[in-house]
Amino acid sequence: MQRSNSGILRALGIDPGLGTLGYGVVSQSGNDLICEAYGVIRTSAKLSLSARLSRLYDGLRAVAKEFPPGMVAVEKLFFGRNVTTAEMVWQARGVVLLFAAQLGFEPYEIKPSEVKLAVCGYGGAEKAQVQGMVAQLLGLEKNPSPDDAADALAIAIAGIAVRSYDRNIMKGY
Repeated sequence: MQRSNSGILRALGIDPGLGTLGYGVVSQSGNDLICEAYGVIRTSAKLSLSARLSRLYDGLRAVAKEFPPGMVAVEKLFFGRNVTTAEMVWQARGVVLLFAAQLGFEPYEIKPSEVKLAVCGYGGAEKAQVQGMVAQLLGLEKNPSPDDAADALAIAIAGIAVRSYDRNIMKGY
């Protein structure tokens, strides 16, 4: 993991999806978390699958060019019965993993319950609670939207927390 010369760690959180992929860029300086950017990359269902995946990849590269990350965190996915939705999201997730690998990162894969735990202190928190806490932690005047971008910010925050925990374990704390 890289830190800039100023000691700031920049995390890129990604909420994968084929139609809408959320991203959030959060920096940590000491104990402070700073929201640098968030948004979504949308693809049209009218495009071919390969064109949609290419659009996601190009969009992520543009975000990384403007905000070079020191780590990448992505939501670990679980699906029930909707195989079609799962297949589309897994394909988008593959693009995210390729993107991270090409940046030289093994992404932190974080379960939704772990994101909720890291952000709210409770793994069963509701979406509105998570969004409110993300706004509070990042000093935002209102809850971030759309939902995919808010989720990506939460994933970035959780990635920073998990990374810090992992580093402390390695140091023997």
